[in-house]
Amino acid sequence: MSSIEPAKILMVDDHPLLRKGLKQLLEFEDDIEVVGEASSGAEALILAEQTDPDLITLDLNMQGMDGLETLRALRAQGMTCRIVMLTVSDSDEDVLEAIRSGADGYLLKDMDPEDLLEKLKDATVGKMVMSEKLTQVLATALRKPNKKGPNVISNLTSREYEILKLISKGMSNKLIARELDISDGTVKVHVKHLLKKLNLRSRVEAAVWMVNYQSK
Repeated sequence: MSSIEPAKILMVDDHPLLRKGLKQLLEFEDDIEVVGEASSGAEALILAEQTDPDLITLDLNMQGMDGLETLRALRAQGMTCRIVMLTVSDSDEDVLEAIRSGADGYLLKDMDPEDLLEKLKDATVGKMVMSEKLTQVLATALRKPNKKGPNVISNLTSREYEILKLISKGMSNKLIARELDISDGTVKVHVKHLLKKLNLRSRVEAAVWMVNYQSK
């Protein structure tokens, strides 16, 4: 038995049937715990603060605040957890805009349930996830030019730089906390600060930035 607590997941989708099906799929997993369901972007912002999830699954096309608006609002709110779009749209534009707005992955609702579950479990441990047919689109989005010079790294504290290196290895907050023998909450604070200093929206961007920086 692992001593690591179950990954907390918040589901955001305005279709009750989808949420019910996804919840039933996840409830059989010992290492995953569904801590909330939101039917709108506005509700997601409140529940995200209350439940402090490790992963948020977010629909793109919702009434009122759509998924992209909600994604940007969550990042602006300071949420550093992993956020994965779960949608029916396979539009290149939607994929690219989601990544630019701070998404950590992009999955399609027509995936086989077993594949979807595997991808979500991968996301909870720090991996970037995407539906197979979108791999090339997502790879293109992440290869955008690195406009931040090496001097920006001097703005980070030694601890922030240490955490950034672990993020680039795909480690989750929980694993980073165990590696550095600090609390999960402390890691989240450092991640929030380093993203702000580097002017990045998500862990994916931070990981790609760090890989590019180290390869220079």
